[in-house]
Amino acid sequence: MKIFFVSVLLSLCVAPIVGNSQDSAYSLDFQISGWADTTVYLGYYYGESTYIKDTASVNSNGSFTFDGDTQLPKGVYFLVMNTTKIFELLVGDDQHFSITTDDQNYIKNIIVEGDTNNQLFFKNIHFIGEKNQRAQEFVTVLKDSMATEQQKNEAKKNLTIIGNEVKTYHNDIIASNSTSTVATILKSQRKIEIPEAIADDQNKRFSYFRSHFWDDFDLGNEMLLRIPEGLYRKKIDNYMDNLNMQIPDSLIIAIDKIVNQAKNNQETYKYTVWNLCLKYQTPKIMGLDEVFVYLYDQFFETGEMDYWANESLKKNLKERADQLRKSMVGKTAANMILLNDKLQRVSLYDIKNKYTIIYFYDPDCGHCKKETPKLNDFYKTTKFDVEVFAVSADTSMVKMQNYIKENHLEWISANGPRTVTPHYQSMYDANTTPSIYILDEKKKIIAKKFPDSSKIEAFLDNYEKYNKE
Repeated sequence: MKIFFVSVLLSLCVAPIVGNSQDSAYSLDFQISGWADTTVYLGYYYGESTYIKDTASVNSNGSFTFDGDTQLPKGVYFLVMNTTKIFELLVGDDQHFSITTDDQNYIKNIIVEGDTNNQLFFKNIHFIGEKNQRAQEFVTVLKDSMATEQQKNEAKKNLTIIGNEVKTYHNDIIASNSTSTVATILKSQRKIEIPEAIADDQNKRFSYFRSHFWDDFDLGNEMLLRIPEGLYRKKIDNYMDNLNMQIPDSLIIAIDKIVNQAKNNQETYKYTVWNLCLKYQTPKIMGLDEVFVYLYDQFFETGEMDYWANESLKKNLKERADQLRKSMVGKTAANMILLNDKLQRVSLYDIKNKYTIIYFYDPDCGHCKKETPKLNDFYKTTKFDVEVFAVSADTSMVKMQNYIKENHLEWISANGPRTVTPHYQSMYDANTTPSIYILDEKKKIIAKKFPDSSKIEAFLDNYEKYNKE
Protein backbone atom coordinates (compact mmCIF):
# COMPACT_ATOMS: atom_id res chain seq x y z
CA MET A 1 0.00 0.00 0.00
CA LYS A 2 1.38 3.40 -0.94
CA ILE A 3 1.24 5.79 2.02
CA PHE A 4 0.99 8.89 -0.12
CA PHE A 5 -0.40 11.29 2.43
CA VAL A 6 2.54 11.11 4.83
CA SER A 7 4.78 13.07 2.47
CA VAL A 8 2.25 14.90 0.35
CA LEU A 9 -0.55 16.22 2.48
CA LEU A 10 1.34 19.22 3.79
CA SER A 11 1.30 20.55 0.24
CA LEU A 12 -2.48 20.12 0.13
CA CYS A 13 -3.12 22.64 2.88
CA VAL A 14 -4.05 25.96 1.38
CA ALA A 15 -6.86 28.55 1.89
CA PRO A 16 -8.31 31.97 0.78
CA ILE A 17 -8.63 35.25 2.63
CA VAL A 18 -11.20 37.54 4.21
CA GLY A 19 -10.10 40.61 6.13
CA ASN A 20 -10.35 44.28 6.91
CA SER A 21 -10.19 47.13 4.41
CA GLN A 22 -7.44 49.68 4.13
CA ASP A 23 -6.26 52.20 1.55
CA SER A 24 -3.72 49.81 0.02
CA ALA A 25 -4.88 47.17 -2.42
CA TYR A 26 -3.07 44.67 -0.20
CA SER A 27 -1.58 44.97 3.26
CA LEU A 28 -0.08 41.89 4.93
CA ASP A 29 1.09 42.67 8.47
CA PHE A 30 3.51 40.41 10.35
CA GLN A 31 4.89 40.29 13.88
CA ILE A 32 7.55 37.60 14.37
CA SER A 33 9.25 37.45 17.76
CA GLY A 34 12.95 36.78 17.43
CA TRP A 35 13.34 38.76 14.24
CA ALA A 36 14.87 42.24 14.24
CA ASP A 37 16.47 44.76 11.90
CA THR A 38 16.62 42.61 8.78
CA THR A 39 15.06 42.21 5.35
CA VAL A 40 12.40 39.68 4.40
CA TYR A 41 10.91 38.84 1.02
CA LEU A 42 7.47 37.73 -0.11
CA GLY A 43 7.82 34.94 -2.65
CA TYR A 44 5.29 33.11 -4.78
CA TYR A 45 4.95 30.08 -7.00
CA TYR A 46 4.32 30.19 -10.73
CA GLY A 47 4.27 26.90 -12.58
CA GLU A 48 7.44 25.01 -11.67
CA SER A 49 9.33 28.13 -10.54
CA THR A 50 9.39 30.52 -7.60
CA TYR A 51 9.76 34.30 -7.72
CA ILE A 52 10.06 37.27 -5.37
CA LYS A 53 7.07 39.62 -5.36
CA ASP A 54 7.78 42.13 -2.58
CA THR A 55 10.36 43.23 0.01
CA ALA A 56 9.88 44.49 3.57
CA SER A 57 12.15 45.79 6.33
CA VAL A 58 11.78 44.14 9.73
CA ASN A 59 12.01 46.64 12.61
CA SER A 60 13.58 46.05 16.03
CA ASN A 61 10.33 44.53 17.35
CA GLY A 62 9.99 41.97 14.53
CA SER A 63 7.21 43.88 12.76
CA PHE A 64 6.96 44.36 8.99
CA THR A 65 4.34 44.89 6.29
CA PHE A 66 3.98 44.03 2.64
CA ASP A 67 1.63 46.45 0.88
CA GLY A 68 0.94 47.82 -2.57
CA ASP A 69 -1.48 49.62 -4.83
CA THR A 70 -2.38 46.59 -6.96
CA GLN A 71 -3.90 43.40 -5.60
CA LEU A 72 -1.70 40.33 -5.53
CA PRO A 73 -2.64 37.42 -7.78
CA LYS A 74 -4.28 34.67 -5.72
CA GLY A 75 -2.22 31.69 -4.71
CA VAL A 76 0.29 30.27 -2.25
CA TYR A 77 2.99 32.70 -1.11
CA PHE A 78 5.88 32.30 1.31
CA LEU A 79 8.32 34.33 3.40
CA VAL A 80 12.00 34.19 2.49
CA MET A 81 14.96 35.27 4.61
CA ASN A 82 18.58 34.79 3.57
CA THR A 83 17.46 32.57 0.63
CA THR A 84 15.64 30.27 3.08
CA LYS A 85 11.90 29.67 2.77
CA ILE A 86 10.35 30.25 6.22
CA PHE A 87 6.67 29.31 5.85
CA GLU A 88 3.82 29.46 3.37
CA LEU A 89 0.60 31.46 3.52
CA LEU A 90 -2.33 32.17 1.26
CA VAL A 91 -3.42 35.23 -0.66
CA GLY A 92 -7.01 35.24 -1.85
CA ASP A 93 -9.83 37.74 -2.38
CA ASP A 94 -9.34 39.75 0.81
CA GLN A 95 -5.74 40.90 1.08
CA HIS A 96 -5.70 42.70 4.44
CA PHE A 97 -4.77 40.54 7.43
CA SER A 98 -2.14 40.07 10.13
CA ILE A 99 -0.02 37.12 11.21
CA THR A 100 1.77 36.82 14.56
CA THR A 101 4.23 34.08 15.49
CA ASP A 102 7.79 33.49 16.75
CA ASP A 103 10.96 31.96 15.38
CA GLN A 104 10.88 29.05 17.84
CA ASN A 105 8.08 27.33 15.93
CA TYR A 106 6.55 29.42 13.16
CA ILE A 107 3.62 27.14 12.38
CA LYS A 108 2.74 25.85 15.85
CA ASN A 109 2.63 29.32 17.41
CA ILE A 110 0.99 31.16 14.53
CA ILE A 111 -2.02 33.44 15.10
CA VAL A 112 -3.99 34.89 12.18
CA GLU A 113 -6.33 37.86 12.54
CA GLY A 114 -8.70 39.27 9.96
CA ASP A 115 -8.58 36.28 7.63
CA THR A 116 -10.69 33.17 8.22
CA ASN A 117 -9.21 31.38 5.24
CA ASN A 118 -5.62 31.58 6.46
CA GLN A 119 -6.91 30.48 9.85
CA LEU A 120 -8.34 27.43 8.10
CA PHE A 121 -5.11 26.98 6.19
CA PHE A 122 -2.95 26.73 9.31
CA LYS A 123 -5.55 24.67 11.17
CA ASN A 124 -5.30 22.20 8.33
CA ILE A 125 -1.51 22.12 8.59
CA HIS A 126 -1.81 21.34 12.31
CA PHE A 127 -4.32 18.58 11.58
CA ILE A 128 -2.08 16.99 8.94
CA GLY A 129 0.90 17.22 11.26
CA GLU A 130 -0.98 15.29 13.94
CA LYS A 131 -2.09 12.63 11.46
CA ASN A 132 1.42 12.25 10.04
CA GLN A 133 2.83 11.86 13.54
CA ARG A 134 0.23 9.21 14.32
CA ALA A 135 0.90 7.44 11.03
CA GLN A 136 4.64 7.28 11.57
CA GLU A 137 4.46 4.32 14.00
CA PHE A 138 2.57 2.27 11.40
CA VAL A 139 4.98 3.28 8.63
CA THR A 140 7.81 2.07 10.88
CA VAL A 141 6.11 -1.32 11.22
CA LEU A 142 5.82 -1.67 7.44
CA LYS A 143 9.54 -0.93 7.06
CA ASP A 144 10.49 -3.37 9.82
CA SER A 145 11.81 -6.59 8.26
CA MET A 146 11.20 -8.39 11.59
CA ALA A 147 7.50 -7.47 11.75
CA THR A 148 5.03 -10.32 11.25
CA GLU A 149 2.52 -10.42 8.42
CA GLN A 150 -0.26 -9.86 10.94
CA GLN A 151 1.49 -6.77 12.32
CA LYS A 152 1.97 -5.38 8.82
CA ASN A 153 -1.65 -6.02 7.88
CA GLU A 154 -2.75 -4.24 11.05
CA ALA A 155 -0.44 -1.31 10.24
CA LYS A 156 -1.92 -1.06 6.74
CA LYS A 157 -5.41 -1.12 8.23
CA ASN A 158 -4.58 1.74 10.59
CA LEU A 159 -2.95 3.77 7.84
CA THR A 160 -6.09 3.33 5.75
CA ILE A 161 -8.16 4.61 8.67
CA ILE A 162 -5.92 7.67 9.01
CA GLY A 163 -6.07 8.26 5.26
CA ASN A 164 -9.86 8.13 5.34
CA GLU A 165 -9.91 10.60 8.23
CA VAL A 166 -7.79 13.01 6.21
CA LYS A 167 -9.99 12.55 3.16
CA THR A 168 -13.13 13.20 5.20
CA TYR A 169 -11.59 16.28 6.78
CA HIS A 170 -10.65 17.72 3.40
CA ASN A 171 -14.04 16.88 1.91
CA ASP A 172 -15.68 18.73 4.80
CA ILE A 173 -13.50 21.79 4.11
CA ILE A 174 -14.47 21.66 0.44
CA ALA A 175 -18.18 21.27 1.23
CA SER A 176 -18.35 24.05 3.81
CA ASN A 177 -16.00 26.49 2.02
CA SER A 178 -16.78 25.68 -1.59
CA THR A 179 -15.73 29.04 -3.08
CA SER A 180 -12.60 29.45 -1.00
CA THR A 181 -9.00 29.26 -2.15
CA VAL A 182 -8.28 26.34 0.13
CA ALA A 183 -11.24 24.37 -1.23
CA THR A 184 -10.16 25.05 -4.81
CA ILE A 185 -6.65 23.78 -4.17
CA LEU A 186 -7.75 20.75 -2.17
CA LYS A 187 -10.18 19.82 -4.93
CA SER A 188 -7.45 20.19 -7.55
CA GLN A 189 -5.42 17.51 -5.74
CA ARG A 190 -8.30 15.20 -4.87
CA LYS A 191 -7.93 11.61 -5.98
CA ILE A 192 -10.40 10.28 -8.55
CA GLU A 193 -12.58 7.64 -6.89
CA ILE A 194 -13.37 4.68 -9.16
CA PRO A 195 -16.88 3.21 -8.54
CA GLU A 196 -16.76 -0.28 -7.06
CA ALA A 197 -19.05 -1.58 -9.81
CA ILE A 198 -16.29 -1.14 -12.43
CA ALA A 199 -13.23 -1.55 -10.22
CA ASP A 200 -12.38 -4.97 -11.72
CA ASP A 201 -12.85 -3.94 -15.35
CA GLN A 202 -9.61 -2.40 -16.58
CA ASN A 203 -11.10 -0.80 -19.69
CA LYS A 204 -14.06 0.72 -17.86
CA ARG A 205 -11.79 1.87 -15.04
CA PHE A 206 -9.47 3.62 -17.50
CA SER A 207 -12.38 5.18 -19.39
CA TYR A 208 -13.93 6.48 -16.15
CA PHE A 209 -10.60 7.87 -14.93
CA ARG A 210 -9.98 9.63 -18.24
CA SER A 211 -13.49 11.11 -18.51
CA HIS A 212 -13.39 12.43 -14.92
CA PHE A 213 -9.77 13.57 -14.97
CA TRP A 214 -10.65 17.29 -15.04
CA ASP A 215 -13.71 17.19 -12.75
CA ASP A 216 -11.99 18.91 -9.82
CA PHE A 217 -9.31 20.83 -11.70
CA ASP A 218 -10.32 24.10 -13.36
CA LEU A 219 -7.82 24.78 -16.15
CA GLY A 220 -9.20 28.31 -16.41
CA ASN A 221 -8.42 29.16 -12.78
CA GLU A 222 -5.25 31.27 -12.73
CA MET A 223 -4.71 30.60 -9.03
CA LEU A 224 -3.81 26.97 -9.79
CA LEU A 225 -0.68 28.22 -11.56
CA ARG A 226 0.49 29.57 -8.21
CA ILE A 227 0.58 26.49 -5.99
CA PRO A 228 3.59 24.35 -5.03
CA GLU A 229 5.17 21.56 -7.06
CA GLY A 230 4.05 22.79 -10.47
CA LEU A 231 0.81 20.85 -10.23
CA TYR A 232 -0.79 22.59 -13.23
CA ARG A 233 1.87 21.42 -15.65
CA LYS A 234 2.11 17.97 -14.07
CA LYS A 235 -1.62 17.56 -14.51
CA ILE A 236 -1.41 18.44 -18.21
CA ASP A 237 1.63 16.19 -18.76
CA ASN A 238 -0.12 13.28 -17.06
CA TYR A 239 -3.19 13.71 -19.24
CA MET A 240 -1.26 14.09 -22.49
CA ASP A 241 1.31 11.34 -21.84
CA ASN A 242 -0.74 8.66 -20.09
CA LEU A 243 -4.38 9.09 -21.08
CA ASN A 244 -4.10 9.59 -24.83
CA MET A 245 -2.64 7.58 -27.71
CA GLN A 246 0.77 8.98 -28.58
CA ILE A 247 -0.07 9.85 -32.18
CA PRO A 248 -0.60 13.38 -33.53
CA ASP A 249 -4.32 13.06 -34.31
CA SER A 250 -5.23 11.89 -30.80
CA LEU A 251 -2.98 14.43 -29.09
CA ILE A 252 -4.37 17.31 -31.15
CA ILE A 253 -7.91 16.39 -30.07
CA ALA A 254 -6.73 16.31 -26.44
CA ILE A 255 -5.01 19.68 -26.85
CA ASP A 256 -8.15 21.28 -28.22
CA LYS A 257 -10.07 20.02 -25.19
CA ILE A 258 -7.73 21.35 -22.53
CA VAL A 259 -6.92 24.61 -24.32
CA ASN A 260 -10.63 25.39 -24.67
CA GLN A 261 -10.91 25.15 -20.87
CA ALA A 262 -7.74 27.12 -20.20
CA LYS A 263 -8.93 29.84 -22.59
CA ASN A 264 -11.34 31.16 -19.94
CA ASN A 265 -8.41 33.07 -18.44
CA GLN A 266 -5.67 34.84 -20.41
CA GLU A 267 -2.92 33.75 -18.03
CA THR A 268 -3.87 30.05 -18.05
CA TYR A 269 -4.44 30.26 -21.82
CA LYS A 270 -0.95 31.61 -22.37
CA TYR A 271 0.66 29.18 -19.93
CA THR A 272 -1.06 26.11 -21.38
CA VAL A 273 -0.33 26.88 -25.02
CA TRP A 274 3.27 27.89 -24.34
CA ASN A 275 4.08 24.80 -22.26
CA LEU A 276 2.53 22.54 -24.88
CA CYS A 277 4.78 24.24 -27.45
CA LEU A 278 7.83 23.53 -25.31
CA LYS A 279 6.70 19.95 -24.80
CA TYR A 280 6.32 19.14 -28.50
CA GLN A 281 9.02 21.34 -30.01
CA THR A 282 11.51 18.53 -29.41
CA PRO A 283 9.28 15.55 -28.53
CA LYS A 284 10.65 12.33 -27.10
CA ILE A 285 8.46 10.23 -29.38
CA MET A 286 9.18 10.21 -33.11
CA GLY A 287 6.58 11.96 -35.24
CA LEU A 288 5.05 14.12 -32.54
CA ASP A 289 6.72 17.26 -33.89
CA GLU A 290 3.57 17.47 -36.02
CA VAL A 291 1.82 18.54 -32.82
CA PHE A 292 4.15 21.53 -32.48
CA VAL A 293 3.40 22.59 -36.05
CA TYR A 294 -0.31 22.40 -35.24
CA LEU A 295 0.17 24.52 -32.11
CA TYR A 296 2.04 27.19 -34.04
CA ASP A 297 -0.51 27.28 -36.87
CA GLN A 298 -3.50 27.29 -34.54
CA PHE A 299 -2.38 29.75 -31.88
CA PHE A 300 0.48 31.90 -33.17
CA GLU A 301 0.03 32.14 -36.95
CA THR A 302 -3.63 33.06 -36.38
CA GLY A 303 -2.74 35.84 -33.93
CA GLU A 304 -4.44 34.15 -30.96
CA MET A 305 -1.35 34.66 -28.81
CA ASP A 306 -0.64 38.23 -29.96
CA TYR A 307 -1.80 39.59 -26.61
CA TRP A 308 1.49 38.42 -25.10
CA ALA A 309 3.78 36.97 -27.83
CA ASN A 310 6.11 39.57 -29.39
CA GLU A 311 7.29 39.56 -33.00
CA SER A 312 10.69 38.11 -32.16
CA LEU A 313 9.16 35.10 -30.42
CA LYS A 314 6.66 34.56 -33.22
CA LYS A 315 9.45 34.73 -35.80
CA ASN A 316 11.48 32.06 -33.96
CA LEU A 317 8.45 29.82 -33.60
CA LYS A 318 7.60 30.22 -37.28
CA GLU A 319 11.12 29.28 -38.33
CA ARG A 320 10.99 26.18 -36.16
CA ALA A 321 7.51 25.19 -37.36
CA ASP A 322 8.46 25.68 -41.01
CA GLN A 323 11.59 23.61 -40.53
CA LEU A 324 9.60 20.81 -38.91
CA ARG A 325 6.72 20.82 -41.40
CA LYS A 326 9.15 20.14 -44.26
CA SER A 327 10.62 17.07 -42.59
CA MET A 328 7.77 15.41 -40.70
CA VAL A 329 7.15 11.68 -40.88
CA GLY A 330 4.95 11.04 -43.92
CA LYS A 331 6.32 13.98 -45.91
CA THR A 332 8.47 13.61 -49.01
CA ALA A 333 12.08 14.41 -48.15
CA ALA A 334 13.55 17.50 -49.81
CA ASN A 335 16.28 16.87 -52.34
CA MET A 336 19.87 17.75 -51.49
CA ILE A 337 22.54 18.27 -54.15
CA LEU A 338 25.91 18.48 -52.44
CA LEU A 339 29.62 17.95 -53.12
CA ASN A 340 31.09 14.59 -52.19
CA ASP A 341 34.61 13.84 -50.97
CA LYS A 342 35.87 13.94 -54.60
CA LEU A 343 34.28 17.37 -55.14
CA GLN A 344 31.61 15.88 -57.40
CA ARG A 345 27.91 16.65 -57.19
CA VAL A 346 25.73 13.99 -55.59
CA SER A 347 21.95 14.14 -55.40
CA LEU A 348 19.72 12.49 -52.83
CA TYR A 349 17.10 11.89 -55.50
CA ASP A 350 19.54 9.94 -57.68
CA ILE A 351 19.49 7.10 -55.15
CA LYS A 352 17.27 4.27 -56.45
CA ASN A 353 17.47 1.85 -53.52
CA LYS A 354 14.33 0.70 -51.71
CA TYR A 355 15.40 2.58 -48.58
CA THR A 356 17.63 5.59 -48.08
CA ILE A 357 19.17 6.59 -44.79
CA ILE A 358 20.16 10.22 -44.41
CA TYR A 359 22.86 10.51 -41.77
CA PHE A 360 23.66 14.04 -40.57
CA TYR A 361 26.91 14.01 -38.60
CA ASP A 362 29.87 16.12 -37.57
CA PRO A 363 33.42 14.70 -37.71
CA ASP A 364 34.17 16.25 -34.30
CA CYS A 365 30.91 15.09 -32.65
CA GLY A 366 31.48 12.64 -29.79
CA HIS A 367 28.11 10.94 -30.18
CA CYS A 368 28.71 10.62 -33.91
CA LYS A 369 31.95 8.77 -33.28
CA LYS A 370 29.90 6.15 -31.41
CA GLU A 371 26.99 6.09 -33.87
CA THR A 372 28.98 5.94 -37.12
CA PRO A 373 30.49 2.46 -36.51
CA LYS A 374 27.05 1.09 -35.62
CA LEU A 375 25.48 2.53 -38.76
CA ASN A 376 28.40 1.27 -40.85
CA ASP A 377 27.98 -2.21 -39.42
CA PHE A 378 24.29 -2.17 -40.33
CA TYR A 379 25.10 -0.88 -43.82
CA LYS A 380 27.55 -3.71 -44.52
CA THR A 381 25.46 -6.55 -43.09
CA THR A 382 21.80 -5.64 -43.66
CA LYS A 383 19.54 -7.84 -45.80
CA PHE A 384 17.61 -4.76 -46.97
CA ASP A 385 18.28 -2.77 -50.13
CA VAL A 386 19.65 0.36 -48.44
CA GLU A 387 21.89 3.27 -49.34
CA VAL A 388 23.27 5.79 -46.88
CA PHE A 389 23.52 9.48 -47.77
CA ALA A 390 25.85 10.86 -45.12
CA VAL A 391 25.95 14.64 -44.74
CA SER A 392 28.83 16.26 -42.87
CA ALA A 393 27.90 19.42 -40.97
CA ASP A 394 31.48 20.72 -41.01
CA THR A 395 32.66 22.90 -43.93
CA SER A 396 36.08 21.21 -43.96
CA MET A 397 36.51 18.76 -46.84
CA VAL A 398 39.73 17.50 -45.26
CA LYS A 399 37.95 16.54 -42.06
CA MET A 400 35.24 14.72 -44.02
CA GLN A 401 37.81 12.88 -46.17
CA ASN A 402 39.80 11.81 -43.11
CA TYR A 403 36.61 10.68 -41.38
CA ILE A 404 35.72 8.48 -44.36
CA LYS A 405 39.17 6.86 -44.35
CA GLU A 406 39.34 6.35 -40.59
CA ASN A 407 35.93 4.69 -40.46
CA HIS A 408 36.25 2.76 -43.77
CA LEU A 409 33.02 4.22 -45.10
CA GLU A 410 31.74 3.07 -48.47
CA TRP A 411 28.42 4.87 -48.54
CA ILE A 412 27.70 8.21 -50.22
CA SER A 413 29.38 11.03 -48.29
CA ALA A 414 28.62 14.68 -48.93
CA ASN A 415 29.49 18.02 -47.41
CA GLY A 416 26.40 19.79 -46.09
CA PRO A 417 27.54 23.43 -46.35
CA ARG A 418 28.82 22.91 -49.93
CA THR A 419 25.40 22.83 -51.51
CA VAL A 420 23.62 23.58 -54.77
CA THR A 421 20.19 23.30 -53.14
CA PRO A 422 19.20 25.37 -50.06
CA HIS A 423 21.11 24.59 -46.88
CA TYR A 424 19.97 21.27 -45.41
CA GLN A 425 19.07 22.86 -42.06
CA SER A 426 16.37 24.89 -43.78
CA MET A 427 14.80 21.67 -45.05
CA TYR A 428 15.53 19.15 -42.31
CA ASP A 429 15.26 19.09 -38.54
CA ALA A 430 18.94 18.37 -38.11
CA ASN A 431 20.24 21.12 -35.86
CA THR A 432 21.97 18.52 -33.70
CA THR A 433 24.16 15.61 -34.68
CA PRO A 434 23.87 12.74 -35.15
CA SER A 435 20.43 12.88 -36.81
CA ILE A 436 19.11 9.93 -38.81
CA TYR A 437 16.23 9.93 -41.31
CA ILE A 438 14.90 6.81 -43.04
CA LEU A 439 13.19 7.19 -46.44
CA ASP A 440 11.23 4.70 -48.54
CA GLU A 441 11.73 4.17 -52.29
CA LYS A 442 9.59 7.22 -53.06
CA LYS A 443 11.70 9.31 -50.68
CA LYS A 444 8.86 9.55 -48.17
CA ILE A 445 10.11 9.97 -44.61
CA ILE A 446 9.17 6.88 -42.61
CA ALA A 447 11.34 7.67 -39.58
CA LYS A 448 13.28 10.66 -38.29
CA LYS A 449 15.71 11.37 -35.49
CA PHE A 450 16.16 7.61 -35.24
CA PRO A 451 17.79 7.03 -31.85
CA ASP A 452 20.01 3.99 -32.44
CA SER A 453 21.46 2.64 -35.69
CA SER A 454 21.68 -0.87 -34.28
CA LYS A 455 17.86 -0.99 -34.23
CA ILE A 456 17.28 0.04 -37.85
CA GLU A 457 17.18 -3.59 -39.00
CA ALA A 458 14.39 -4.40 -36.54
CA PHE A 459 12.56 -1.21 -37.49
CA LEU A 460 12.55 -2.10 -41.18
CA ASP A 461 11.43 -5.65 -40.36
CA ASN A 462 8.45 -4.28 -38.45
CA TYR A 463 7.77 -1.63 -41.09
CA GLU A 464 7.54 -4.20 -43.87
CA LYS A 465 5.47 -6.56 -41.74
CA TYR A 466 3.05 -3.75 -40.90
CA ASN A 467 2.70 -2.68 -44.54
CA LYS A 468 2.17 -6.28 -45.65
CA GLU A 469 -0.59 -6.79 -43.08
